[in-house]
Amino acid sequence: MAFNGFSSGKLHLTPIPSQFFSELLPSIDHLGELKLTLYVFWRLDQMEDAVRYLRRDDFSRDALFMQGLGENAEDILDECLGRSVHRGTLLQADILVSGKTEKLFFLNSPRGRAAQQAALQGNWQPPGGERTQIELLPEAPNIFRLYEENIGPLTPMIAEALAEAESDYPTDWIEEAFQISVERNARNWRYVEAILKRWHDEGRDEQKDSRDPEKARRRYADWGSSSGR
Repeated sequence: MAFNGFSSGKLHLTPIPSQFFSELLPSIDHLGELKLTLYVFWRLDQMEDAVRYLRRDDFSRDALFMQGLGENAEDILDECLGRSVHRGTLLQADILVSGKTEKLFFLNSPRGRAAQQAALQGNWQPPGGERTQIELLPEAPNIFRLYEENIGPLTPMIAEALAEAESDYPTDWIEEAFQISVERNARNWRYVEAILKRWHDEGRDEQKDSRDPEKARRRYADWGSSSGR
């Protein structure tokens, strides 16, 4: 499957230490280990916990990540975790939690080393309860990508208008407004913008809309067309 390129506009950037490129990258000779290492950087960056760690299940429950490991993904995952621990990218702590041995994985950073030692010494245990599941998902299209896919090439003036709209309106509004413009064969920014402005000024009754989405869509489309093209 071909990659269509990075989108314009706001993109979340995952921080990766420069040592990864100068020391780790040249030494990693296993594709699965490389994927797992990059995934760890991304996954830990998504977390807000004071102590950031991963269990094996955190990897195995992410369907898109496991799909990227190929056939026999569970076995490959165990191999990649072992390689990462052996290389020193990850630190492992085997601790007792509710009578069962849990394998916890920490990034080999100052915070990760401190957390591993605290876990091994019994000064810290992972909190109980279900963890919030974080997983790879296809990126929701931003307003620039929606424009390019549904209307045409960007111009500097249009890009400025799109950036302003992206900061003013919710993402789901923008996506639906583009969808309405496509369904009504009104593929231009003025039409999309008119719908968004009308929703903003007069409200968007989502509860009522959910009961009769087709009627709501026609009503919003009529608002857009009333402003001209």
